[in-house]
Amino acid sequence: MAKATKKQALGRGLSALLKDPSNDIKSVADKNADKVVGSIVELDLGSIEVNPFQPRTSFNEESLRELASSIKELGVIQPITVRKLDFNKYQLVSGERRFRASKLVGLDTIPAYIRIANDQESLEMALVENIQRQDLDPIEIALSYQRLIEEISVTQEELSDRVGKNRSTIANYLRLLKLDPIIQTGMRDGFITMGHGRALINVEDLGDQLDIYEKIVSQNLSVRDTEALVRTYKNPEQKSAPQKPSAPPYAKKAKKELTDLLETSVEVKVTKSGKGQLVVPFKNEADFQRILKLIKSEE
Repeated sequence: MAKATKKQALGRGLSALLKDPSNDIKSVADKNADKVVGSIVELDLGSIEVNPFQPRTSFNEESLRELASSIKELGVIQPITVRKLDFNKYQLVSGERRFRASKLVGLDTIPAYIRIANDQESLEMALVENIQRQDLDPIEIALSYQRLIEEISVTQEELSDRVGKNRSTIANYLRLLKLDPIIQTGMRDGFITMGHGRALINVEDLGDQLDIYEKIVSQNLSVRDTEALVRTYKNPEQKSAPQKPSAPPYAKKAKKELTDLLETSVEVKVTKSGKGQLVVPFKNEADFQRILKLIKSEE
């Protein structure tokens, strides 16, 4: 308990230091920068603005209320990360859920790590930290990867090293952005999974994509069902291939009885008109005579 009190007192001391205009820290080379950058500081919530680079665009209200309840009971356990913009003015890099929940509770301050970064560095930090730490939906992750590639000018290989993911994983996420926007929204809202999306990518026509998407949602299709449906759209011949007529129950029953009696795999063939054949295979003449004897004994 003494450790925690000391840590909080240190945070308050650094917070006072940051509010002193004569100690305005703008770069790591400034006086006292080494005491502040990377340390946990108690910052006024009113001095922090939301990060425009935040990849998460929606927050579950119930989840926020649960987090707010936890913060009210235990406090903010994991500090947020901010970057310094100006004197007593900061911008979120990561931790927006904790920031929002703390506001809901009515806290005045929040523990924070302070970083000094330019816009490009802030974008990279926000996107990489959120990809690694937040429960983003697949489309949010894909958009974050795309922004890193386009705005930070990195290749998929370089991005793989920075976020600690295989290049193939990154490529699979990026391919989701080729889906129709309606399907992307459905994935973000949880109507379909990334597995469904990956199957749908193989359908080039957006109209067909939407047809399959509607069937997935209305019929609650699994990923495997979706993959099978996609195959029929890609190969229309398969879709229209005639189904073999199924044998009626009495024929199926007779097939099993004859197979057991004759000790050979009896086949039943049925036409659309309802006519059929019983086919009794034999290996050689001796086997034929054996089967014939069994049939005659049943007469």
